[in-house]
Amino acid sequence: MPKLTDPLRGVVGDKAAKRLATLGSGLRTVGDLLGYYPRRYETRGELTDLAGLRDGEHVTVQAMIASVSTRPMRNRRGSIFEAVVTDGRGQLTLTFFGKGRQDWRERQLAPGLHGLFSGQVSSFRGKRQLSHPEYELIGAEPDGSARAVEFATELIPIYPASKDIASWQIADSVRLALAAVELDGDPLPAPIRARYGLYDYARALNAIHRPVDDQDKNRAVRRLKWDEAFMLQVVLAQRRRVSTEYDSLPRPRIDGGLLAEFDQGLPFTLTSGQAEAGETISADLAQDHPMHRLLQGEVGSGKTIVALRAMLQVVDAAGQAALLAPTEVLAQQHHRSISQMLGPLAMAGQLGGAEQATRVALLTGSQGTAARRRSLLSAASGEAGIVIGTHALLEEHVQFADLGLIVIDEQHRFGVEQREALRGKAVGGRPHVLVMTATPIPRTVAMTVFGDLEVTELTELPAGRSPIASHVVPAAEKPRYLDRTWERVKEEVAQGRQAYIVCPRIGGETAGSAPGAGPDGTGLAGAGLAGSGLAGAGLAGAGLTGAGPDGPRDRRAAPPRDDEGVFGIADDGGFDFADEEAEQRRPALAVTDLAAQLMQGPLADLRLAVLHGRLAPDEKDKTMLAFADGQIDVLVTTTVVEVGVDVPNATMMVIMDADRFGVSQLHQLRGRVGRGGHPGLCLLVTEAEAGPARDRLDAVAATQDGFALSRLDLEQRREGDVLGAAQAGRRSSLKLLTLLKDEELIGLARQEAEELIGADPALAGQPALAAAIAVMLDAERAEFLAKA
Repeated sequence: MPKLTDPLRGVVGDKAAKRLATLGSGLRTVGDLLGYYPRRYETRGELTDLAGLRDGEHVTVQAMIASVSTRPMRNRRGSIFEAVVTDGRGQLTLTFFGKGRQDWRERQLAPGLHGLFSGQVSSFRGKRQLSHPEYELIGAEPDGSARAVEFATELIPIYPASKDIASWQIADSVRLALAAVELDGDPLPAPIRARYGLYDYARALNAIHRPVDDQDKNRAVRRLKWDEAFMLQVVLAQRRRVSTEYDSLPRPRIDGGLLAEFDQGLPFTLTSGQAEAGETISADLAQDHPMHRLLQGEVGSGKTIVALRAMLQVVDAAGQAALLAPTEVLAQQHHRSISQMLGPLAMAGQLGGAEQATRVALLTGSQGTAARRRSLLSAASGEAGIVIGTHALLEEHVQFADLGLIVIDEQHRFGVEQREALRGKAVGGRPHVLVMTATPIPRTVAMTVFGDLEVTELTELPAGRSPIASHVVPAAEKPRYLDRTWERVKEEVAQGRQAYIVCPRIGGETAGSAPGAGPDGTGLAGAGLAGSGLAGAGLAGAGLTGAGPDGPRDRRAAPPRDDEGVFGIADDGGFDFADEEAEQRRPALAVTDLAAQLMQGPLADLRLAVLHGRLAPDEKDKTMLAFADGQIDVLVTTTVVEVGVDVPNATMMVIMDADRFGVSQLHQLRGRVGRGGHPGLCLLVTEAEAGPARDRLDAVAATQDGFALSRLDLEQRREGDVLGAAQAGRRSSLKLLTLLKDEELIGLARQEAEELIGADPALAGQPALAAAIAVMLDAERAEFLAKA
C-alpha cells in the first residue's frame, strides 16, 4: 500500500499525476495531494449562483440541465450541442463541438439531471457559456425524480482548480488516495489528542475531504490546525533547546565598569520596562550559552539605550559588540547618537577621554580608504569595544579581537545568511545575539516567526514624549485640505520647528508603465500637484503637465522603498505591504519632483532639502546633520528616515500618497516626530477613495498603538511562509492555521511542544511525529532554521 511520501502516479495514474503537478506548488506525492484541502464545500442539491460568474474565470458550478439542443455547423461538417443549465436564478450554456452528430451526449445530458460542470467562463452573443466543460452528473436517476440518500446529506468538496484539472477530478484523485494510503501512525501524540478531544489523523483526512456534515468538517479542520501549530512549535522548541547546548563565553556585569559609570551619568531615569529588559538581558549575557533574544517595542520606546547598556556590559567583560544596521543613514545615526550618549567614555586614548573608556567605530561600504582602514584596525585589535556598521561588517576581511555580542537592528531587513556571516566572526564560542525591531509584531507571530527567540517587549514610552495627532488628508475629494497642509507646514516652521515630507519614490527613474496613468498626469501625478488644490497656492502653470515621465516602480506587494539595496535582497519593510489595487494607478510621487515644485510654490520662503538613498554618503550625512542642527526647515525625503532618525525639534510629517505604504510602515514613519517636548502632527495625504486602502489610513490615524496596528496589518495579508525566508504577503505554508484567529490554539501547542521536547528532545518515542516533521521541512527550510 502506498505511503504518504510515495509518488502520486502509482495511485492516480500518469495522466492525472501530471495534471495534479500543476496545482499549488506542485502536488507530487500522496501526502501532497491529501494536504491539498478543499477551498469550500457545497451541499448536495444546493444550486450554485450563476448570476455572479465573470468572463475568464475557471469555475465549477452545480446546476440542473434545463434544456438541450443540437444544430449543424455552418461552414464545415459537424454539430454544435448546447445544454442550458440553471440554478433557479441564472442560466449558463454548455457548448460542445463535434465532428458528427452528438446523439449520445443528448441522451447523457438529459433535462432534469443535476451535475457539476467545470470550465472557463466566456461570452457569446450576450450569453455566458462554458466551452467543452468537464462534468459529472450527480444524485439523480435518468428521469431526474430520485436522489440518492448519500448525496442529500454529504458535502461536496470544491478544490482550487486550474485550466488543466477540474475540482471534481481532484476529488476523484483524493478518493483514490484515501482508499489506498497506509498511514504509519499518528503525528499528534495520543495524550494530546485525548486532552483536546481531537480526531485521529486518518479520520481527520477523511473528514476534511469527504465530510458527513459541517460538524465533521469542523472537527477535521481543528485537528489539522493542531498538526500545523504543534509540529512548527516542536521544531522551534528543539531549536531553543539546541541553542542552550552551544558554548558561549559568559559576560557578567562588572561593578565599577563602563556600564556603571554610564548609568551614573544618565540625565534621565530609565522606564520600568527598560530597567526590566536590561536585567533580563544582563542575566542572559552572564550565562555560558548564547543569548538569543528579540527586543521589540513601540516607536520611541527606548530600545537603543537598552541595547547600548548590554553592549557596555560585554565591553566591561573584555569583549566587543557589533551593531548591524540596514542602511548607512541608520548606521551613521547610531554612531552619532551612541558616541554622544557615551561622551568621554567613547574617547579611549583621546584628549578629554575618561580614565576607563572604549572606542566606537563606524564601518560602512562608502567610507574613504583611510577611515575604513582605521575602523578595521580598531575592530581587529580590540581597541573599539563597539563597532557599528552596515553590510560592510559582513565582509570576509572584517575581523574582531573578541566578538561577544551581536545587536541586529531592524532584523527583518536581514537574511539568515547575513546574520550567520557575522556570527561566524566570533572566536572561542558563539556570540550572544540581541535582535531589535521597532515594527510591532503580534504575539502569535512572535511565537511562530521568532519562536526560537526569547521575546522581550517595551510598551512604555519614556517620560517627556509628546502625543502625535494623525489625520487623513483626502486630496482628491477636498483639494483645499492640501492647501491647508502646506499652510500648516509654514505655521510649524514659524514657531521654530521643523517638518518632514515623505514620498514613495526618489524620482528620475527610467520611465515606467503604470496602466491608466496618462502622460499629463492627474491629481497628484508626477510632481503631481496640479489639480489637487495647489493651483491656488502658486503652482498653476508651473510645468506640471507631463511631470511624471519617471513612472512608478511596478511592485505588486511592497510599497516603493529607499533601502540602498542592502545585500541585494528584497526589503519589504517587515510587515508592510501596500494593496494590489495600487497597481493600476498613476506613478507615485517622487522626492525630486515634489521638492522642486514646493521650492517654487507654497514653501518657497522656507529652507528645503532632499534626502534619499541615491545621494552620496557624505551628502546624506551632511544633510541629516544640517537638519538635526536646525539649518533646514523642511526635509523632503523617502522612507530612508523610517527608522532610527531622531530629531527632537521635528514636529510635523506629511506623507504623500500615504495609501501606497503599509500600516506598520506608516506607524514607523510618524514615529520620527513628537520626540521632543512639543506635540507631533502627521498628515496622511491620499487620493484613495472609500475601500481597503482608505480604511487602512483611517485605522492608522485613529490609534498610536503599534501592536494593534500590526494585527490589522496581518489581517489584511497572508501570514507568509513562517518556516522559510519568504516574506509575508506571498504563498503561506500555513494551510489552515491563522496566526491571529488561532492565538489560543498556538499558545496551547507551544506549551505542549515545550513539555514534549523537555521529556524527549530527539522525539525517539514519537516516530510518526519525527517523520512528519522531516517531510514538512525541506532542505532549504531546515537550513534556514539551523542558522536562525
